[in-house]
Amino acid sequence: MVPVRTSQVTTLTEGTMKRALNHMTTPNLGYSDFLDLAAALDCVGVEVRNDIARPLFDEMPASDAGAIARDKGLRLVGLSQVYPFNSYTTDVAQEVRDLIATAKACGAETISLIPRNDGTATAKAERTANLRNALTAIKPMLADAGLVALVEPLGFERSSLRSKEDLVEMIEELDARGQFKLVHDTFHHTLAGGGPLFPEYTGIIHISGVVDPALRVDQMEDEHRVLVDEHDRLGNTDQIAALLAAGYDGPVSYECFSPLTHAMSDPKSEIQKSFEFIASQIAAPAA
Repeated sequence: MVPVRTSQVTTLTEGTMKRALNHMTTPNLGYSDFLDLAAALDCVGVEVRNDIARPLFDEMPASDAGAIARDKGLRLVGLSQVYPFNSYTTDVAQEVRDLIATAKACGAETISLIPRNDGTATAKAERTANLRNALTAIKPMLADAGLVALVEPLGFERSSLRSKEDLVEMIEELDARGQFKLVHDTFHHTLAGGGPLFPEYTGIIHISGVVDPALRVDQMEDEHRVLVDEHDRLGNTDQIAALLAAGYDGPVSYECFSPLTHAMSDPKSEIQKSFEFIASQIAAPAA
């Protein structure tokens, strides 16, 4: 297990990045319109969510929703989410089972597990025990379903799982590489202080930018997450380039939470422009 650091950036070609789109970036679009947007952006797939202000799949049967996506040439690369998965209870266990069943019905490749993020259960011994307990219980469910769960470390200081290193160590301890992968989120990686990358454990990359020059890193919140441009403060292009150069070959998915992004009048042109900016930067010769 050799971690990679973001300074290890290699020149890449523009075609290397596999685009994907998370429904959080355009939550005002209905499911079918969201798929049409992703297809128009040449995405390989989409991530759908059960935590936006509209019913999952606009209440259509999961099997139909999956078929529609495939008909448009899109993979359902992710189905979100169970929160807080690491405060494991009988209710959380049922949520995991239900999300797995939905994923199987629609053909989603992964489900997402999000850690507690309210400032509780952050002491090392407690958070380690909680993570071990939850992953131990969920592992056989995933194995039986032939499914992978994406676990997302959140970089906020209030998070009960900030460190990718802690997650990777637990995956190794439980011999669970076949059931769990991590989410590399460029926003949360920055908030957590950066550090090693783990391309071989990474199931998806989430991207978003922060452009407000007045914010300290410890003041950045989801509401500040916008499209990436030349004013980005998170080092998105360096992070993406380092992971791709190290062998990561999965989706790079846009996940923006800002109301400004949600209110875009022409999301196709704006997101396309940002994807093209990112591609131009990771393809540029290293200085």
